[in-house]
Amino acid sequence: MRPFVSNIMLLLTLCFVLGCASSSKKAATKPSPEAFDNGDYQLAIAYYETILEKDPYNAEANFKIGEAYRLTNRAAKSADYYRTAFEQNYADPAVGYYYALALKAQGEYEEAAKEFKDYADFAEEGDPLANRARLEVANIEAMDSLPDIGQYIEIRNLDVLNTETIDYAPFFFKGELYFTSSRGNTGIYQAIGEPFTQLYKTRANGLFPDGQNIVALPDFINKENVNVGSIAISSDGNFMIFARGNSGDPEDTKEVNLYQSRNQGGVWSEPEFLPINDPLSWDSNPSFNRAGTTIYFSSNRPGGYGGLDLYSATLDERGRWGNVRNMGGDINTPGNEMFPYISDDNKLYFASDGHPGFGQLDIFVAERKDGVTTISNMGKGINSPADDFGISYTRYPFEAYFASNREGGKGDDDIYAFVDNSPSLKKVNYILTGTAVDILDDGSEELLPNTKVRLIDGENTLAEVNTTSSGRFRFDVSTEKNYILIGEKSNYFTARSSYSTVGKTVNKDTLVQEVTTVTFDTKLVLDKIVLEKAIVLENIYYDLDKSDIRPDAALELDKLVQVLVDNPDIRIELSSHTDSRGNDAYNLALSQRRAQSAVDYIISKGISADRLTARGYGETRLVNDCGNGVNCTEEQHQENRRTEFKVTEIQENPEEETEVEENTSEQ
Repeated sequence: MRPFVSNIMLLLTLCFVLGCASSSKKAATKPSPEAFDNGDYQLAIAYYETILEKDPYNAEANFKIGEAYRLTNRAAKSADYYRTAFEQNYADPAVGYYYALALKAQGEYEEAAKEFKDYADFAEEGDPLANRARLEVANIEAMDSLPDIGQYIEIRNLDVLNTETIDYAPFFFKGELYFTSSRGNTGIYQAIGEPFTQLYKTRANGLFPDGQNIVALPDFINKENVNVGSIAISSDGNFMIFARGNSGDPEDTKEVNLYQSRNQGGVWSEPEFLPINDPLSWDSNPSFNRAGTTIYFSSNRPGGYGGLDLYSATLDERGRWGNVRNMGGDINTPGNEMFPYISDDNKLYFASDGHPGFGQLDIFVAERKDGVTTISNMGKGINSPADDFGISYTRYPFEAYFASNREGGKGDDDIYAFVDNSPSLKKVNYILTGTAVDILDDGSEELLPNTKVRLIDGENTLAEVNTTSSGRFRFDVSTEKNYILIGEKSNYFTARSSYSTVGKTVNKDTLVQEVTTVTFDTKLVLDKIVLEKAIVLENIYYDLDKSDIRPDAALELDKLVQVLVDNPDIRIELSSHTDSRGNDAYNLALSQRRAQSAVDYIISKGISADRLTARGYGETRLVNDCGNGVNCTEEQHQENRRTEFKVTEIQENPEEETEVEENTSEQ
């Protein structure tokens, strides 16, 4: 067990919120009962421990030590003291609630839930901690539904960076790692008996910081005997915002506030007090959005949802920060929300002890889609029963720094690196490639360059490209989708082809690489328009001696309707043919009625009548030798019973010269 476990949360969090001493000049110098009231909790612990040496069951001393540990965010160490005070019927009923918090911090979830429930059931009416206790019960009950990604997470304590004191709030920026640490400072922060925190930086190759060349930021940013920490730099490198506590000077602010420095020719300017601060409240944990136009930060100013809430502020046209807004009840809780971080894809990462988690502070991610905000715990593996907070990605979403006071660390709060190999994070790019071709009479393929190809999803055109010199095209697609490809080229019929990716999703659990590309391939066949060339419509059948359009024929005619819709400049002749059996004149009239019936059907679908001509040829254009009196099989007669269409005219675009191949074969 380390000397004490604490995410001091900047050391500027709980102690400053509660008015702890911030300057060694004002701190007590020896253990005394006054040390607790002054916020010098480490001295208070020493004082009350002398009482417990003589009277181990002293309720007041046990409660005060428990409080001292809790108020310096060392809740796990307070459990035994709270339990003793509770068993000795200490006068403050809140001892039961704080005892439950300590059990939760130790990972004793079942027992903690029981104590929270008992507290809520027996609390006096109007006790604000009763509702918080009910929330804690609900959060513990929700733990079974939280993700466990420990098997996919590689976590490494950065022992080249961490010390036996406090190291936290990592911020990675352009190959440098900034962080907060209490190393090397001579002044002692008596609230916890540790040195004051300052800002440091070092070079870092991804998740591998240089532990040999760590330097403190300049003195005009770091201040002696003042807690400084939690830094953010805008993506363009022009602005730095950080948090600083009060110095104890009567003219100084009485709280933790945000300060901004500007990069002027590679030199940081003297920090300025930001107008978004509430001078009487705790404001810290700044973070920029990707554009540098919004700041997110944590504050306990009046009007929030609980302890510390997340707020945003925006940059106005004059370059000033303002328009401070609470981020709302979806994100903020009666607990504490802090250490915001905005990812490359605009997700909000933050630490909270109010949402369902595994212990004290957990890291969560908020995502907003279609007006709905979803909050997700990052899962066991990254989060632990201890405090986990202050995430900063080096390679999103796979590699990041964060801070934790979990067991096994080097000091108090330590900085860790993690690699997330979760299958859900692996990215799969799905690509649909293809070739536009014309099938020639001999069965060979002719590549069709400069063919316009559109990708359609329902009625919407998702993308449009022209084929390369080799007739190739390429689209990014999604899985579990049905697409239509439409190919258009001068002097060719517009082609439609369906392609489905349904059932073709790759199982991410089987993937090794972080990014995988899956390529589908297809072929888009376009037919050249040849004037007067007959094209047989397959499967157009009529009942014996009738010309009514049967349902199965309607399905085939609908395809011709689509051809006419896709090729609005063509006019066609639709012809019907019979076999040689029966009276020649009757066959001629029957075929004319059938052709006209087909044309009428097409007109009923919205095609202009002046684009269509109906011709019945009876048995005058047999495709084989099965004429009158010739003994033929049924299959041979069927070859002659056919419906055809041919393009008779193309309405040329006056701005283009259209060369259309003419069929010279005998009709």
